[in-house]
Amino acid sequence: MRHSKVFDPKFFHLFRRGRYNKQKFIADLIAGIIVGIIALPLAIAFGIASGVTPQQGLITAIVAGLIIAVLGGSRFLVGGPTGAFIVIIAGIIAKYGIEGLTIATIMAGVFLVVMGLLRMGAVFRFIPYPIVVGFTSGIALTIFSTQMKDFFGLSGVEVPSGFIPQWGCYFANIGRINWMEAGLSTVCLLSIVLWNRFMTKKIPGAVIAIVLGTAISLILNKTVGWEFATIGSKFPELGAGMALPEFTMPSFSYETIRELVSPAFTIAMLCAIESLLAAMVADGVTGKQHHSNTELIAQGVANIVTPLFGGIPSTGALARTMASINNGAKSSVASLVHSVVLLLIFLFLMPYIIYVPLGCLAAILIVVAYNMSEWRTFKYLLRGDRGDIIVLLITFLLTVIVDLTVAIEFGILLAIVFFVRRTMQTSSIKVIEADSVPATEDDDIAQKEDIEMLDIHSGIEIYEINGPYFFGLASRSEELEIRHKGDTYYRIIRMRKVPFIDSTGVRNLRNLCDMARKRGVQVILSGVRPEVMATLERFGLDKEIGREYIFDNIIPALAYANKMVDEAMLNQRNV
Repeated sequence: MRHSKVFDPKFFHLFRRGRYNKQKFIADLIAGIIVGIIALPLAIAFGIASGVTPQQGLITAIVAGLIIAVLGGSRFLVGGPTGAFIVIIAGIIAKYGIEGLTIATIMAGVFLVVMGLLRMGAVFRFIPYPIVVGFTSGIALTIFSTQMKDFFGLSGVEVPSGFIPQWGCYFANIGRINWMEAGLSTVCLLSIVLWNRFMTKKIPGAVIAIVLGTAISLILNKTVGWEFATIGSKFPELGAGMALPEFTMPSFSYETIRELVSPAFTIAMLCAIESLLAAMVADGVTGKQHHSNTELIAQGVANIVTPLFGGIPSTGALARTMASINNGAKSSVASLVHSVVLLLIFLFLMPYIIYVPLGCLAAILIVVAYNMSEWRTFKYLLRGDRGDIIVLLITFLLTVIVDLTVAIEFGILLAIVFFVRRTMQTSSIKVIEADSVPATEDDDIAQKEDIEMLDIHSGIEIYEINGPYFFGLASRSEELEIRHKGDTYYRIIRMRKVPFIDSTGVRNLRNLCDMARKRGVQVILSGVRPEVMATLERFGLDKEIGREYIFDNIIPALAYANKMVDEAMLNQRNV
């Protein structure tokens, strides 16, 4: 289905012709409450793991979730912070601080809005799968690595940011493991795994782990006096409760904007890929269809507005979206309710969040990392094409060892290189021999009928270009000159199988004609498609070649060339 509007939020479709009713609202209300409860530990965990406060994670889920629900192009997408952003957020904060993160997020939002307005939503469907799996798996491994400190209770240890230095630090401090903290973390981890495996999926294991881990922590603290690292010990200010965040505008400068273009682009790309991927999965489950350009604009607005209230980058969250659908959501109202639930928790229950152990949050994020890793898909892709394997491994390793910004940029660049290479392999320039030219432009008819083959004069060369004539094929044009015969008068170039020609192709065709003209050879084009002809006309090449030397198909082109060569040879004999 083609959308004529570039911006067409699904939320407003609900109120057309009485499509929304009480039964659907009740279903959305129940689903939204459940998803809000599910999103609570994830928003807090993602906030802390990203290097910001838990309330900033919650603010992101509230504000971004609300905006995406109202303005989004999907009926079911639930927005908020996700694990994919942990690595990039932590890196930006470490280098540019919180204000740098705010500016980068706003810039990313602007990029997303522009992408949507330019109708680039469909483009993201063509991002190679090995790139997506490569950086997703790399992010998962990085998240897993960052959680080892809290999982094993390595208090007082300054853990470096790089993957390899992190593990060097962990092994160097293995003797400082707090086995009490590690034990509680393990219990929380097992509770998530076992609950998700054997119990109902209506209530996720993360919620059970939060309740169980907090209860164990409080009981042991009261009875035995054991103290565990909790959210409250790391953020003691939360005990006083939270007020609504204030609107704050960061200070923009040319230098800051210039430095943050690359990380902002990474945020925008990651947001676009993750949100549209989640929307497509939701479409497959529900049979509905999202509007990708509208979704990009909504994601952009969310990332422009959310940081102004202290939030961090947000996107469509696949796990929460599927939880919403599985719990009976009928529309984006469920996502709206999810934001309201989180807002109520933010205003009234934050003093109780301080008792949640950090080891419990680490266990939750380890499970998130495992689910993100797609290790089965990673293993499957290793059986594929060598080019795909190279893209997969390089994207993965750059994500883990360097950073996500470099990984995405280099991965996309590498994928483009391999795409051009493969396209070049489908394009070719071949010599047409005298006994291989059928008297028709239709190969199917040529195979079905007994067609007399045309004769090619000895003073005529015929070459055929198969496939796109673009910059990737440009160097092969030199083959025409290398194979040039001294007694050639006319060179016919068949272009019936050329679907398009770019500016580099036009340039090389012009050079080809100029070199041929210097040798006294006239170039003739045959079978030029209308779209290719339009490009030649825009560049004026049709006039340079001469419209009289451009034919609809090979028959009149060859007849003309044979006639002119015969006349030229006859004149030579008469002289």
